[in-house]
Amino acid sequence: MLFRFSLYGFLKNQRYFEPFLILAFLEKGLSFGQIGLLVGFREICINLMEVPTGAVADVVGRRRAMICSFVAYMGSFAVFGLSRPLWALFAAMFLFSVGEAFRTGTHKAIIFDWLAAEGRAGEKTRVYGYTRSWSKIGSAVNVVVAGAVVFVTRRYSVIFLFSILPCAANIVNFLTYPPALDGPKGGGRGVAEVLRVLWAALRRSWSSRPLRRLLVEGAAFGGAFKAVQDYLQPVLKGHAHAAALALPLLAGLADRQQTAVFVAVIYCVLHLGSSLASRRAEAFRVWAGGEAAAARRLWWVDLGVFAALTAAVVAGLSPLAIAAFVVLAIIQNLWRPILVARFAEQADKAQMATALSIESQVRSLFAAVLAPTLGWAVDWAARLPAARGEGDLRFLPVGLAGLVLAVLLLATGRRGGRPATPPG
Repeated sequence: MLFRFSLYGFLKNQRYFEPFLILAFLEKGLSFGQIGLLVGFREICINLMEVPTGAVADVVGRRRAMICSFVAYMGSFAVFGLSRPLWALFAAMFLFSVGEAFRTGTHKAIIFDWLAAEGRAGEKTRVYGYTRSWSKIGSAVNVVVAGAVVFVTRRYSVIFLFSILPCAANIVNFLTYPPALDGPKGGGRGVAEVLRVLWAALRRSWSSRPLRRLLVEGAAFGGAFKAVQDYLQPVLKGHAHAAALALPLLAGLADRQQTAVFVAVIYCVLHLGSSLASRRAEAFRVWAGGEAAAARRLWWVDLGVFAALTAAVVAGLSPLAIAAFVVLAIIQNLWRPILVARFAEQADKAQMATALSIESQVRSLFAAVLAPTLGWAVDWAARLPAARGEGDLRFLPVGLAGLVLAVLLLATGRRGGRPATPPG
């Protein structure tokens, strides 16, 4: 099953549009504010649907939920690739949200159920980190393929259409999962049962102080990253020409070809580093002295990286800004396995998919508020006299948002325990 779980993650991350998403929207004539609205709309739709779909997955079967998710993805990518009007892009984003709502939390619940059935419940961080590392390897392959497509076609939007094929392959993968992985309530039916599971998970999440804290941490760490991560693309685009001048092999290429190569190289490094980080999450947890202590250390790293990003934007140092975005992605992949393991310890096993969907829902709601706010702030900052082009003060709100959140969470958190002595 580990092979099939890892294959799922590898294929799931064959989203060839992701390294060029902002650039594809800019190609369609959207402003950063409109892009922020699209992202916010996506997160609100996910927020509204995620917990109910998680409960549906717990009741009617998780494999069916995953198949529905990927069918919705396929429809979304088709509309994104073939349409330009803003209303059509909102429709495509709604379909994408349906896919995300059915997927998030559900597959992690499948993995944890399998571990429990195999008597390996204590390996949650290691196994989830391992499968997540294959997702990031898939992301590294993804950017190479995406870069090649943009290089050849010199268009960004066409890569949405190429993303349909891996979705179809993953549906075939789900059909090979054993029926036992539908979950402890797989095969059940009825709206009343869905509502019962939903209410029980919501009540536990609200009444448990540790769960409430984890929800806040997940929203601030993960939600901020979701809102800011794609701003790497316009920074890379602005620096691509300068990089091409330093590399004679790129100097003779068209602008979009230079961007395709530069984006592919940086994102490949980003995803390979993320894969390694995810696989080493368990070792990091042990070194730090437990999940809580590891999480606090990561908050300090997050604070430092956002401070560096803010300084790089003010000083106009695009290479430092690019490095900061890469490090943010890497520490996110140390953070997620640790957070999910902490959450799984607190949640009820029979409501696992619902509980993990609540965590993802809170994160999505936070990103839904932050994304359009950042988009409008970036559009506003672009009109400042000091905004001189790519990698400049336009992106100052991005760094400041992460900096403020890290300070607030560190100031309100408790120490998670005494760190272990580093291995000698």
